[in-house]
This record gives sequence, C-alpha cells and structure tokens, in this order.
Amino acid sequence: MKVLLEVEAQTLAEGREWTRQRLEERLQAQADQIGALCPQSGLVLKYVRMREFSLMTCVGIVKVRAAYGFSSVMQRWLSPARAQWGLSPYERVSPQLQQKLCYTATQTGSYQKAALLAGCWGTTISDDLVHSQVQSVGLQAEQSACDGPEPARSTKNEAPFSLVIMLDGWMVRERGPQWAAPPDCQDAQRVEWHEVKSGVIYRLDHRAQTASGRGALTQKKVVACPPGTGVLEFGAAVQQQALWCGMARAQEVFVVVDGALWLWSLIEDRFSGTTQTLDFYHASQRLWELAHYLYPQDAEAARAFVEPLLHQLRHGESSRVITRLEQILPKPSLQGHPAHDDCADPQLQRQIQYFLNHRDHLDYQAVAERGAPIGSGAVESQCSQFQDRFKRTGQFWTRPGLRNLLALGVMIQNNTFAYLWN
Repeated sequence: MKVLLEVEAQTLAEGREWTRQRLEERLQAQADQIGALCPQSGLVLKYVRMREFSLMTCVGIVKVRAAYGFSSVMQRWLSPARAQWGLSPYERVSPQLQQKLCYTATQTGSYQKAALLAGCWGTTISDDLVHSQVQSVGLQAEQSACDGPEPARSTKNEAPFSLVIMLDGWMVRERGPQWAAPPDCQDAQRVEWHEVKSGVIYRLDHRAQTASGRGALTQKKVVACPPGTGVLEFGAAVQQQALWCGMARAQEVFVVVDGALWLWSLIEDRFSGTTQTLDFYHASQRLWELAHYLYPQDAEAARAFVEPLLHQLRHGESSRVITRLEQILPKPSLQGHPAHDDCADPQLQRQIQYFLNHRDHLDYQAVAERGAPIGSGAVESQCSQFQDRFKRTGQFWTRPGLRNLLALGVMIQNNTFAYLWN
C-alpha cells in the first residue's frame, strides 16, 4: 500500500507541474497577444515597460511577463493583460483558486481548517490568505445581494404554483467594545450577542422526501442579514427574493413564522395579502406553558387541560380554543373594569392575549389541506446550518468578518456563488 501511495503521489505531482507549465505558457501567449493596448480606448499606452508578476493558482505559482503603462484616457497606470483577466492591480490569486478558497472557508469551521484542507488537494497556503480572500470577495457578494436580481418572468405554459415564505432569527457572538480589555478589568464588555435575521423561500412543488421519509427541498432561496440590519431592510431583501421566486405569479403565498412581534410587523408591512400562519410548534409550546402556569403542581391536570385544546387547534377548531381561553380571563364588571382588580394576573392575561392576537393565524387544518406547511421547520433547519459555521466554540466575530463570510454562505445556498466570477 505504501508503494502505491508513493507512486500515486509522485504521478499527481508530475501532473500538477505539467499543468502549471502549460497554464504559464498559455497565459504568457495571451499576454503577448494583448500587448500594450488600453482596454477601454484601444490606444497604445504611454511609457510602456515590461513587468513580471506572479500569480497563485490551483496548480502552483505561475509567472507572466506583461506590458505595463499609463492610459491617458483612464488616467492611471495599468497592465492590459491583468485588466482583461479581471485581476485587480495587486491581486495575486487566480479566480479559480479564489473561488475554491472562499467555498472551502464557508464549509469548514475556521480559516485555519480551510487552509489545511487546501493543502490536502495540493495547494499550500496560509489561513491569512484564506481570510483575506473571503473579505475581498465577501464585499462583492454583499454588493451583489444589494443590487439584487430582476423578478423572474412567467414562462410559457407555466403550471400553477404556491409559494412559501418562512422567517426567523438566530443569535451570534460578536466582539464587544471592550474585547481587548486586560484580564484584570472587571465587568468588561468583551462579548455581545446579536441577531441574524434569516428567511427561506420555496415553491410547494419543490418539496420532496428522503428515503427515510424526512422532508427535503429540491430548490429554495435563502436570505440572511447580519446584525445591525433593520427590520425594514430585511423585509425588503425577503420581498426581493420572493419576487425572484415568482411571488407575483403565485396562486397563493403562505407565510409561516413564530410569535416574535417584529416578524408580524414585517409581514403586515411587506406581505399583507398572504395566508399567514403561526408556527404550530410555538403555538403548542405556549399552550403547554399556560397549562403548567394554571396547574403548577399537577402534571395530570395540565395534560388534561392542554391535550383537548391541541387536538382542536390542529383539526380546524381554533375558535373553540379561543373561546375556552377567553373563559379563563376575569369577567369585566359593570363599570368596564376587571371584577377583581386586586386579583388580576398580568402574566395569565399576557399568555392568553398571545392567542387572541393570533386568532386569524391558527387555521392549521385548512392550511395543511392545501398542502402547505403549518410549521417553520425549513427556516429552523436553515438557521441551524448557518449556526454550524458561525456559532462554533471560540468564535467571536467582528462585524465586517461576519458580514463578508455570511454573504458568501448565502450565495452558496442560493446557487449563485459562481456568478461572482462571471
């Protein structure tokens, strides 16, 4: 086995060196053909000289000698060959290697692991180089997300479809204002927790099942906005992606979220005409909390209280659930005040008011009969996938570092990652 390993490694090294030489020859031939012509005007550059530069590629470092001069039209010094290849003035990494490094960085737990993995497929680099490439390309990715795509147009004989939008948020650790405070500094604010607002958008006909019966999505669009993003800005990003998915042509649009107030404010602002559903898991969880609050010492009584309500809630009898909860509240007196102001329970009223506020979002049976989800499992799963990368032990993000890597992760999820190099 050792002999075979050595032979294969030697053959791969020889192949890489042959490929590197071949790439170097082709790039040099292109640079010679491009010459010293300004890429914008086509005029010959002034003060032309030949310069050699190195470029890190997937097969090793290549060296190219190309013309370098001053463009009177563009009013700057430049290399026509580098400009035609899409390289910035001081870029030292090829687009193919850049793409691989950025993708690897989003899929591994750290920049150091990304560099080690790059070494496994034959590219020896430092984690600092991976980090710098992520920051550079991440800025482009964020700008690409801000520009946004145009809404998708209807195709001929397009089958009717419905769209699902799910929204949620998850917390991430960032470095606080006193991150570098010395150990003896008491009560230093070294770490802060902030929310990343996220969303998932997909068509109902893109749902599938694995061999084990677990749900899966064949296509989806993802939105994730870093901390500091306002609710209105996040809502605009979700609406933009929903339009790209065909929201304007959908027969029906289902929105499923939990009970966070900012989510429902966003829905009223951006998706007021949709079918809105309170995530069934959160609704059942709140009912159980109410039951344990009413019967703190009697688990059987709490179960006897909540199980009929859950059955009714799931099977189209939400009005009976609301009526039952309203009966628990204190009866108003003739003067319009609670009959026993001194016995009023604000926490009980708050828990019941939660369901009264969502009385129009509890029609689970009707939603399920139309094939739509009654739970927000897809966005919960998506948040978990992001947290696998951004919420590991020992990770404390700077805001720019988080924004750039998150932008790349979103583009990978949306299958638009390769567009950054088009």
